[in-house]
Amino acid sequence: MTSATATYTQEGAVRENKKPRDWRKGLIIVAFCAIPLALLVFFTYVPFIQMAGYSFYKMKYIGTPKWVGLDNYIQVFTRDDTLSSLKISLYYIIGSLIQLALALYMATVLSFKVKLGNLFKGIYFFPYLINGIAVGFIFKFFYTRGYIFDSVLQLCGFDLNNLPYWLKDQSINNWSLVGASLWRYIGQSVILFIGAIMSIDKSLYEAAEIDGANKWQQFRHIILPGIKTILVLNVILSITGSLSVFEIPYVVTSGANGTASYFVLMDQLAHTSQKVGLASAMAIVLLAIILIMALLQQLFFKFVFRDADDGVAKARKQAAKADRKRRKMAVKTAPIFRNGSKEKAVA
Repeated sequence: MTSATATYTQEGAVRENKKPRDWRKGLIIVAFCAIPLALLVFFTYVPFIQMAGYSFYKMKYIGTPKWVGLDNYIQVFTRDDTLSSLKISLYYIIGSLIQLALALYMATVLSFKVKLGNLFKGIYFFPYLINGIAVGFIFKFFYTRGYIFDSVLQLCGFDLNNLPYWLKDQSINNWSLVGASLWRYIGQSVILFIGAIMSIDKSLYEAAEIDGANKWQQFRHIILPGIKTILVLNVILSITGSLSVFEIPYVVTSGANGTASYFVLMDQLAHTSQKVGLASAMAIVLLAIILIMALLQQLFFKFVFRDADDGVAKARKQAAKADRKRRKMAVKTAPIFRNGSKEKAVA
């Protein structure tokens, strides 16, 4: 048998064995994906489609549903309680933006050499590990009249009679709940930002310092463009979480005194008043709002970071140039000891 014939036979065998191997590979992939996909379809998509259908009916959990068309959606935008719950979401959105700003500042500081940096990272992240219901009970007693917060303020010289009721006064109670939410979730944002900042090439900072850039310029032109993916993710998670906040207002105030968030009101309508159709319509409207907000955020950050890639590329070129210059100087000045004699290094 000639070498050409042998080569042709081997290639033919490879082609013949390739199809069964690909078929087995595809079968294994389908087998591993079948169960998770089935669970996702039956426990997520099918219930969502059913809920979308319920939103067109006036119905309770027991009884015959009545077709009302778009009436439930009209009520979502005309009822005073649903509109006020949407307005309450603005408190949490503002709080989430404050949270992101603080988290970004603390992450930027902790990403570099700081004494007891790991201890501070653990302290910031610890509240996120606590169950949301437990956090709610903690702040329920924290804000109760005459308890922890009032006692601390009295030690600072404040008179108890001049202090507001943190959970009853409607001018401040929602801000009190926002503070509890900020305390719980700021650690998550800090850790995500630290991971992103530490992944940035350190040579970019060196190149920026060579160009005379100060800390603010380094933050603006290196850190922000370098973490834009995590920044966008954090903003999306914070905004969607603000629109769907539930645990803290539900546990601390049960939605009383004008603190009922959109989710708390939805729970009351669905399980207390048994207005299942209206609650389903509220859920669909919330999904639409979240999708619109996510799209607007993507467009906003795309506009903000439109020149970010060019700035990072310029910094990388400058860093590479500085690195080559540093190596060249090291090669020229570094001596090599060979057989007891001193010779100059050769590049």
